[in-house]
Amino acid sequence: MSMLRTIKPKNARVKRALDKREPQEVEGEKTAIFVRGNSTSDRVRTAMKDMYALKRPAAINFSRKNDIHPFDSASSLEFFSQKNDASLFVTGLHSKKRPHDLIFTRMFDGRVLDMVELGVEAVRSMSEFDSPKSAVGARPLMVFHSDLFDVHPTFQLIKSMLLDFYGGHAVSEIPPTAIEHIISITAGPMPSVPDGQTVPLPKIHLRVYTLKLLPSGTRAPRPELTEMGPSIDFSVRRLQEPDEEMLRQANKRPKIAKSDVESGLGKKKKNIETDAMGDRVGKIHLVKQDLDKMQGRKMKGLKVHKEKRAADAKAAKAAAGGEMDED
Repeated sequence: MSMLRTIKPKNARVKRALDKREPQEVEGEKTAIFVRGNSTSDRVRTAMKDMYALKRPAAINFSRKNDIHPFDSASSLEFFSQKNDASLFVTGLHSKKRPHDLIFTRMFDGRVLDMVELGVEAVRSMSEFDSPKSAVGARPLMVFHSDLFDVHPTFQLIKSMLLDFYGGHAVSEIPPTAIEHIISITAGPMPSVPDGQTVPLPKIHLRVYTLKLLPSGTRAPRPELTEMGPSIDFSVRRLQEPDEEMLRQANKRPKIAKSDVESGLGKKKKNIETDAMGDRVGKIHLVKQDLDKMQGRKMKGLKVHKEKRAADAKAAKAAAGGEMDED
């Protein structure tokens, strides 16, 4: 049974607010909630504080403690999701069995889609780096360093989760002037262990850099990276994979008219394209026009006089007679 009652709109304002929460053809940036459990450590609070700073303004920070255990019961997350119209969660916990714990959760249609539990092995706050910080709301460039993020199921899920959290998208080209900071995620190599033993997953290293463009003597500026923090090392613990049917529904895209095939939304319309500025440009095909036969305004100055018309006819007749004599 849902913890939230169904709201029936009483006026147009409430109806508009409810319509905004309905699934949209083009969704905006996802909102993330950072919530603490009954027990957290300083390491976890530092990591959550800086990850919240990177996510702003599409982030909500709960300052109070909550009796919440996502892997045991998802009812609290579903309640917070519907109440705040949020689909992403970061839950901070700390216990003897699982110290310095961070749980990343994605929601779909008010229900838990998948979860990843990471342990915070080490953290350096943004305040420890004496370097300029990026502006609030700037979208980062995300870089993943390891083949594991493309071939290993666990790391593929982690990559998808982090891309969703910070709005990363696959692009083929981006101007350097549009980048303020870069989030670098690196996975260590797989350790070698004797046969029959469980292979521990390598740690994940998250680093954040600011980008500064310096003169290079050529047309292309020279980029320089400066670490701005946070610097966090994660260990992979547990994960909850999404249900196949729910994942299929979550990945379903609406059939809307888009001229850009690369966007993957709908089918391409003939003779409609998108230029470099993002404007839609269309081509209209018409039959060949004969301007001599076009009906214009009957102005006195445009009329052909009788004398000129007769002279033109006489010249044409003479030209025709000359051609016949030559034959």
